[in-house]
Amino acid sequence: MRLRSTSTTCGREFTAGKQFADYATDNMLSAAVEREFEIIGEALGQLARLDEGLAAGTSEHRAIVAFRNILIHGYAEVDDRLVWDVVETKLPVLIREIDGLIGAD
Repeated sequence: MRLRSTSTTCGREFTAGKQFADYATDNMLSAAVEREFEIIGEALGQLARLDEGLAAGTSEHRAIVAFRNILIHGYAEVDDRLVWDVVETKLPVLIREIDGLIGAD
């Protein structure tokens, strides 16, 4: 499942050692990070369609899918501060939860 490869990356190689200023000024970095979130959201959306109970092992799976939709469909302008906040505050939890799901499948 794509979720397995998502766990191994989750954009960590793109964000390691980076700060918000790097993300805000580097178009390649911001595109890579946003693409990773799109992939994560798509994988969780597909998982929820297959097994809602398993997807619920990710505490914010519905919010992650909604975030993916905002990124991919470009609803208004993407807020760089929001994306970076997700990188710093939500991504570590998400990685642990995905690792837990992978151990369960």
